[in-house]
Amino acid sequence: MTATMVLVGGVITYAITGSDSGESSPPTHAKAPSPPPVSAQAKAGEAPSHGPSPSLSPSPATKPLDLEPALRPVTALFGDNRMSVAMLDVSTGAMATYGHGTFDTASVVKVDILATLLLQAQDQGRRLSAEERAQSAAMIRKSDNDSTSALWTRIGSARGLDAANERLGLTQTHGGEGTVWGITQTTAEDQIRLLQSVFGDKSPLSEVSRAYVQDLMQHVVKSQAWGVSAAADSGTTALKNGWLRRTRTQKWDVNSIGRIRHEGRVYLMAVLLNGCSTQEVGISIVEQAARASATAFARKLEEGSAA
Repeated sequence: MTATMVLVGGVITYAITGSDSGESSPPTHAKAPSPPPVSAQAKAGEAPSHGPSPSLSPSPATKPLDLEPALRPVTALFGDNRMSVAMLDVSTGAMATYGHGTFDTASVVKVDILATLLLQAQDQGRRLSAEERAQSAAMIRKSDNDSTSALWTRIGSARGLDAANERLGLTQTHGGEGTVWGITQTTAEDQIRLLQSVFGDKSPLSEVSRAYVQDLMQHVVKSQAWGVSAAADSGTTALKNGWLRRTRTQKWDVNSIGRIRHEGRVYLMAVLLNGCSTQEVGISIVEQAARASATAFARKLEEGSAA
């Protein structure tokens, strides 16, 4: 998504100058997901009124692995860019991190918006409407901005997102002002918490709601299957990417979150990057960071299991 922030009558509005919908983004080292079978309930977007208790945050048994040494060859290249990476090994709960601070979400917030919509539907004891399902599919699979704006309004904008995030365990994410959902602020660690709510068993989202989000993330259009998928073994990757050019600086935010399988292990992964000169450069950096982080983390986990 390329968006321009325009001041109109004292109110900041969002002028989309280049969309991240459809087949428009470059397929840099793209890996198209391989779809698994999904239940009819998941495809229908059913949302039962009750779900399991939430898992508030990753709770690794040991201190997170510092990815800084592994990422030096990558960070040496990008000048004024800021980056943060977080990874969770699903089987052990071990974590690996690099960088801190908050970042613009760009379109990765769309997963959070859908989780909020499903959580609200569960509370109301209803299924998603046909219109909501169509908008949700377009928002995640094609990153359609018009559908996102409609759902952003439906969930109550930032107020609704922030309320849902309290239940999802996100403590460092704050919805963008007004209609500007793309500059919601988040951290890589919070994106891992969001992915836990989507892919983990302990979540306020019901099993059917989780399966619905997973299915959409496994079926993003081929041109948008870049990012954390660069570190994945062949096979299914579930992800959502975001890209946004900021008007004042003309710099790009390029982010990628998702679940990958790397050398037989399953990871939840978030790479957030702000300040790129171009979208293409940002994609390249995100993919290099994903590969380097996954390789270093896998090596560390193997060393630990062999000890």
